[in-house]
Amino acid sequence: MFVTPAFAQTAAPGVSSALGSFIPLILIFGIMYFLLIRPQQKKLKEHRAMVEALRRGDQVVTQGGIIAKITKVQEDGMVEAEIAEGVRVKILRSTITQVMSKTEPAA
Repeated sequence: MFVTPAFAQTAAPGVSSALGSFIPLILIFGIMYFLLIRPQQKKLKEHRAMVEALRRGDQVVTQGGIIAKITKVQEDGMVEAEIAEGVRVKILRSTITQVMSKTEPAA
């Protein structure tokens, strides 16, 4: 029935309790940024650099698993690639996932 001084002191809400409730939220956002968002941005930047560096003669793998050799690089985001002898297809640059063999630049 009687209230002790320890319970009476903790019953009054203060500014520190409001800030204290946001600290876990801020920590979760920080962890998510360093574990998910930042690595994904780095991977996207590397892929963009790889796609921009494509040249004629590079052997590439598409998202569909097709291995092709680039025969022509176009400026509108497309490349022309040969998947078999005499069979050429147009491929979006963004769908190229890997460069298997890189050609040396012409001197």
